[in-house]
Amino acid sequence: QTVLQGIILLPIRAICITFILLLAWLSASIATFCQPGRGFLPLKGWRRRMIQTTLSSLTRSAFFVMGFQVRVKGKPASQAEAPIFVAAPHSSFFDAIICALTGMPSIVSRAENLSTPVFGTILRSLQPVAVSRQDPDSRKNTVAEITRRALARDQWPQVI
Repeated sequence: QTVLQGIILLPIRAICITFILLLAWLSASIATFCQPGRGFLPLKGWRRRMIQTTLSSLTRSAFFVMGFQVRVKGKPASQAEAPIFVAAPHSSFFDAIICALTGMPSIVSRAENLSTPVFGTILRSLQPVAVSRQDPDSRKNTVAEITRRALARDQWPQVI
């Protein structure tokens, strides 16, 4: 019986996740369409609220469809309390759960990820700190950008 449930549930889950992913891509595309500053200036107003509410809800929905039920104990630190939010071990797609639960903060990501179809658009909407693996000064530049964003209180979202 469990094999039969799996055979039925797998395609339904795949279709739902694909639909959620396309909605997330559409939301990210709308929020970043004709974006002023194109990643050098923080998203503000309706654009930022759209990313925070829509992408957060869609990410939570996707994980629910995959079978994850996440319960949060306590409350994440606000941007005023912690402009930099640290998550470890930062090694899997589970990082997306943390992003969804903390209001879709900016993330640190490889620059190559920004050119990935669909996911790149969603990632760009989070205004990531892009790390170039080819640049010998990459580590120094990344630390400088994270520091710049953390010191510009309430202009940029938290960095995770």
